[in-house]
Amino acid sequence: MNPTLFAILASVGLFVGILACLEVGFRIGRSSERSTEAAHEGIGVIEAAVFALLGLLLGFSFSGGTSRMDTKRQLIVQEANAIGTAYLRLDQLPAAEQPEMRRLFRQYLDARLGVYEKLPDLKAVDQELAQAAELQQEIWSRAVTASRGDPTQNSARLLLPAINEMIDISTTRTIAMHTQLPPLIFILLTVVALVSGLLAGYAMAKRRRRSWLHLLLYAGVIAVTVYAVLDLEYPRFGLIRLDAADQALRQLRDSIR
Repeated sequence: MNPTLFAILASVGLFVGILACLEVGFRIGRSSERSTEAAHEGIGVIEAAVFALLGLLLGFSFSGGTSRMDTKRQLIVQEANAIGTAYLRLDQLPAAEQPEMRRLFRQYLDARLGVYEKLPDLKAVDQELAQAAELQQEIWSRAVTASRGDPTQNSARLLLPAINEMIDISTTRTIAMHTQLPPLIFILLTVVALVSGLLAGYAMAKRRRRSWLHLLLYAGVIAVTVYAVLDLEYPRFGLIRLDAADQALRQLRDSIR
C-alpha cells in the first residue's frame, strides 16, 4: 500500500475510533448507578497516567521521525559529496580510461536516483539496487586495474578510497531507507489514544450534554499528529518530502558529461 494512503487511512480510522471511544466513555459515565461525583472519585491518577503516556508516545514518535528524516537528508548530501569527490578524482586515471568511467558514473547516479524514485514498488527498488551494485563492482574493478599501471600511485591513494566511501554510503542509505517507526510502538500509540478517548468521554459524563467542539478537537488533534508522525517516516510521499536534498544528486548527474 502507498504510505500516503496508509497514513490517511490510519489517521481517519484513529479519528473515528477516538470519537467512538469518547461516545462509549460518555455513555458509561452517564449510565453509572452511582452519583456523578462518586463515580469519578479516585480515577484522576489513572487518567493523568494514561494521558501522560499518550503525550510521551506522541513526543517519542514525533522526535524519532524527525531524527530519522534528518539522518536521511544528511546521508543524501554525504552520498552526493562522496560521488562528486570520486568523480573529480577520475582525472588521476589514464586519459584512455576516463570516458568509460565517466559514463559508468552517470549510469550509477541514474541507478541510485532510480532506487528512491521507484518507491514504494519494492520489486523495482530491488532491481535498481542490484543494477547499482553491478555498476559499483564494475567501477571498482576498472579503477583497480587502471591504478596498477599508474607509476605515481595517485589512483590508488586518491581514487580508490573515494570510490570505497561512495560504495559504503550507499549501504548506509539502504539501511536507513528500511528504518521506520517500529510497528509495536505505532500499535501501542493507537491503543493508548483510544483508551484516552474512553477516559475523556467518561470524564465528560459530568456534563448533561456532550461538548461536540471538544470531542472533535481532541480526536482531530490526535489524528493529525499521528498523520504527521507517519508522514515523517516516509518523506518521499505526502506533504513532508526530501525533494530538495535529492536535487543535489540530480545536479551532480546532470553535470557529468
